[in-house]
Amino acid sequence: MTEEIEQELIEENEVVSLEILDDGVARLTIERESALNALNVETLLSLRDAIIDCAESEDVKVVILTGSGDKAFVAGADIAEMKDMTPLEARDFSHLGQDTFATIEACPKPVIAMVNGFALGGGLELAMACHLRVASSKAKLGLPETSLGLIPGFGGTQRLAQLAGAGVAREWILSADMFSAEEAHRVGVVNRLADPENLEAETFELARTLSSRGALAMKTANEVVRLGLEVGQSEGEASESDNFALLFSNEEAREGLKAFTEKRKPNW
Repeated sequence: MTEEIEQELIEENEVVSLEILDDGVARLTIERESALNALNVETLLSLRDAIIDCAESEDVKVVILTGSGDKAFVAGADIAEMKDMTPLEARDFSHLGQDTFATIEACPKPVIAMVNGFALGGGLELAMACHLRVASSKAKLGLPETSLGLIPGFGGTQRLAQLAGAGVAREWILSADMFSAEEAHRVGVVNRLADPENLEAETFELARTLSSRGALAMKTANEVVRLGLEVGQSEGEASESDNFALLFSNEEAREGLKAFTEKRKPNW
């Protein structure tokens, strides 16, 4: 995709890189290939800052989040950093991960996880915090924390149950097994599967499709879906009606409706 880079690099450090590509698509990459992109404090802080940059950038419409290399999306939290933590330090680490992933989930731009390999523990929790997940058919996913005498600490107990139901969440968490991308797709954890050689092309195709949609409409839809999960269907539908009506006061909706009647693409 290097020929499509409009702005080669807007942020880079030791653990995160962010590129803005064509059509307002940003690629955010965790750059810890030698550690299978494991999440430590530095990575979580950098990831949170990069997502905030994307949210605030007028040049970004959609974000693709992935890991460097072809072995791992993110293989989990960094055990080397965790092994000597005190309970108070572990709680702070959990809160940092939860806050970072909540920032991703609340991003006003769609965030797509491009799962290019292992997505285990904190890696799966990171993918589940994204709005959509496209996975290589060779990827392996799971929450292995109980095999370490722990539980997921970055929101995994909640998001997996939301995506796949309590029964699947308990099976995945209690067994600590790794599951195939096909199984993850079957139970609703993964939205789309792609052959490894086509993963990047298919993910970018989806991103470009989203970048052609109404930005305010997508932001609002994400917010209403998230609200419904938190407060229940009745309040969620009330918010849906209110926001449906509010969008009619916005130029984006007027242009979208006008473009449809004129049989042309909208000029957002």
